[in-house]
Amino acid sequence: MKFGGTSMAGTERIRRVANIVRRQAAGGNQVAVVVSAMAGETDRLVNFCREANALYDPAEYDVVVASGEQVTSGLLALTLQSLGQPARSWLGWQLPIHTVENHAKALIDRIEGSGLVAAMETGQIAVIPGFQGLSEEGRVTTLGRGGSDTSAVAVAAAIGADRCDIYTDVDGVYTTDPRIVAKARKLKAVTYEEMLELASVGAKVLQTRSVGLAMRAGVRVQVLSSFVDDDATPADDHPGTMIVSEDEMNELVEKGEVERQLVTGIAHDKNEAKIILTRVPDRPGSVAHIFDPLAKAAINVDMIIQNVGRDKGETDVTFTVPQADLARAQAMLNDRREEIGFNRIITDSKIAKISVVGVGMKSHAGVASTMFSALAERGINIQAITTSEIKVSVLIDEDETELAVRVLHTAYGLDAPDTVGDEAA
Repeated sequence: MKFGGTSMAGTERIRRVANIVRRQAAGGNQVAVVVSAMAGETDRLVNFCREANALYDPAEYDVVVASGEQVTSGLLALTLQSLGQPARSWLGWQLPIHTVENHAKALIDRIEGSGLVAAMETGQIAVIPGFQGLSEEGRVTTLGRGGSDTSAVAVAAAIGADRCDIYTDVDGVYTTDPRIVAKARKLKAVTYEEMLELASVGAKVLQTRSVGLAMRAGVRVQVLSSFVDDDATPADDHPGTMIVSEDEMNELVEKGEVERQLVTGIAHDKNEAKIILTRVPDRPGSVAHIFDPLAKAAINVDMIIQNVGRDKGETDVTFTVPQADLARAQAMLNDRREEIGFNRIITDSKIAKISVVGVGMKSHAGVASTMFSALAERGINIQAITTSEIKVSVLIDEDETELAVRVLHTAYGLDAPDTVGDEAA
């Protein structure tokens, strides 16, 4: 079971979480719990680091920011004990959760879960701070923002858990953001592939790395809300959204428990920025000169379009980067202007990426044309396009984001049926 920052924000909410955990244990389950820091706490700790030293040492930064989860893990263990439930906290270095790569963005290498399993078999609930691990040098590390989801899936895989329940402030995965489309529907199940694409193109429900790990390790994940009443449907009855393999999804479809849709969901992301380099020499190696330094600086490039310029031997190259990396990318490219040979650099941060995702695309044509036609009918201009086997993404003006999401949600038949008339009858 994993609980996020909003679920752990204060002693009253921690007591609510403790009661949810205790009910799961009372049902005969052996339980491990991964917790995030209280909502806003990590930001507070990060600011302390910046105030102490603007050019902070990442290793010491990890020592500071890892403390947020340490506090909530201890508080939850104490609260469970007050309810008569055996519990103890296990810090990242005590399991241990071995990590590799850099501080502040470490990757989990392996988890030694034998001690954890032995404790759980005695009826003790294990409470684990998410987001933290142990480096090869024996120092505390952190996994980067959203790392608690990854911690939970990794622990579930290490101990062979039947399921990993991710408790959040939403009650599942929806066909799109319900704050934009009132008729968005909660999905009973989605495949790992679909969730991975949705997470990567803007859906905020799960962290991308956690979904990829779940897919590789075959961990069944359920997304559900921690803000429920005592009489709510138990988690074991799957009230949220299950993230499953394609084989399990096919079984659910055959049983009639899930309806297979051509498109599963619509995601949007306003955190992209567009860069255009004009009059780049059209010769072998030119594009490599653009993207090699960006890759070395760990700046992710998404959409890429190369157009043959009006002048023979030249081309315009358009691509997108995370908005937070725009200034760094622009400075890096300007430093290499002579090496790359471009004329001008044009940037635009007032853009949004809209994506339609669904495994049904693998066997059905026409998904992209439906998207383009629906947007054209509402006068929404497409600036760039990228596709994968189960995703089509377009770049549009930021001001048209909500309209585009609503138009596409309706175009693909994802709107929930209007039940007002039925209730009145």
